Amino acid sequence: MSRTLLSLAGFQVILIGRFWVIAEALRAFGVFLCNKCVLVRTQTGALKMDNPIIGGTSSVARTESAALCRLIRLSCATLLFLMALLPAISRAQTQQPAKPTGSEPTPEPAVQAILAAFEKYEVVGMPEAHGLKDVDDFIFSLIRNPAFAEKVNDVAVECGNSLYQPVLDRYIAGEDVPFTEVRKVWRNTTQPMCGASGFFEQLFPLVRAINQKLPPGKRLRVLAGDPPIDWDQVKNYNERLKFDRDAVIASVMEKEVLSKHRKALMLFGTFHLFHGQEINAVSIYEKDYPNLTFVIDELGFFDTDLPSLSSSPLATWPIPSIARAKGTRLGALEFGQFVPAQMTIDKDCTVHYLFPKEPQKPMEDFVDAFLYVGPQDLRLREPLPADIALDIDYRTELRRREALPGLPVGATERLKEIDQAILNSAERPLFVVPKPDIKGMVQSCLDHKNRSNAPQ
Repeated sequence: MSRTLLSLAGFQVILIGRFWVIAEALRAFGVFLCNKCVLVRTQTGALKMDNPIIGGTSSVARTESAALCRLIRLSCATLLFLMALLPAISRAQTQQPAKPTGSEPTPEPAVQAILAAFEKYEVVGMPEAHGLKDVDDFIFSLIRNPAFAEKVNDVAVECGNSLYQPVLDRYIAGEDVPFTEVRKVWRNTTQPMCGASGFFEQLFPLVRAINQKLPPGKRLRVLAGDPPIDWDQVKNYNERLKFDRDAVIASVMEKEVLSKHRKALMLFGTFHLFHGQEINAVSIYEKDYPNLTFVIDELGFFDTDLPSLSSSPLATWPIPSIARAKGTRLGALEFGQFVPAQMTIDKDCTVHYLFPKEPQKPMEDFVDAFLYVGPQDLRLREPLPADIALDIDYRTELRRREALPGLPVGATERLKEIDQAILNSAERPLFVVPKPDIKGMVQSCLDHKNRSNAPQ
């Protein structure tokens, strides 16, 4: 079907091009003939291709035959009409954005598709705990499937401080480790969002419970992928930034999974997982271990803000489902149609894309498949668990970390203000991926710059 459409489009372009050549060749002669019987006026005194005026004021010139003159006038009108129409068609061809080529993606039941991927790949990577409750719930259903432990050895996580890997191993293996000790694994990472996520405080006990029902040789291991930061020793916030997180993740995957030919579910934010980059974890280790990782992404803000549920092209997909990206219409779409590229604005208010370097590339260059968890506008946001909201000691510690010297913007909100924000968040249970307003960002930067430079 796609080849047929491309052939028809190509023939149409050729046909229009040939008509245009004929029209241009006859233009002078046609106007000459027309002027024998009619006077054609335009705004500029010449034929204006973008806005022709056909007819205008006419007067009958002397001819040897009135019938011949009528025939000439009719021919002129037809010619001028074509001359006006063809550029419009040409503009429509050039102005209309090219539609992505490729076949329609074929959705498959998600759990079965991921389990099948482990037959070919050693690692399956997908996002987790970044505010999307539906994805987190799907991961729980995947891990609880009895076939999961038959195919997978490790679960590698972004929200796990590798400093505490020995504690984590003992806890996951079923040893008597106080929960207050093991939760340091996800509460004391370089990423504040980890400690505020209810996903991880459920994930680790879940894997521990699964292992208690498995023979020792089949038990799962959880790998902590975050740098080994010791917050008790951190005196300046910039010390948090000294770690190369992606290099640490890649090192853990190489040492604990790939070199041992183990199978791992890799739960990290998508920017750590993309193929074809230089600075993210998967691309770093793929230099030595290529073609072993199957990357899945959720759909970001694609297919949002629709007038109705039935208007979505995904409306008939099973929930949840996986669809391959390569060679499909969905995979041919540009990166920016799913998630905002990471960017920064310099002191001159110029936007620089940090990752990926070429956001105009199609998504199939970055990921292997998409995860669909239901209508995009009805996805649920992960709420803050009550035990975290009520843990004043931990929240005070988070405030201390945010107030350390070196943080570009110091913490200003008080705990009471944060409590009110938590209460207010209950009014907005739906998950929304913000679309970047690049023009607005640049304008805000320029306004700030102008205020800073204004005489006091």
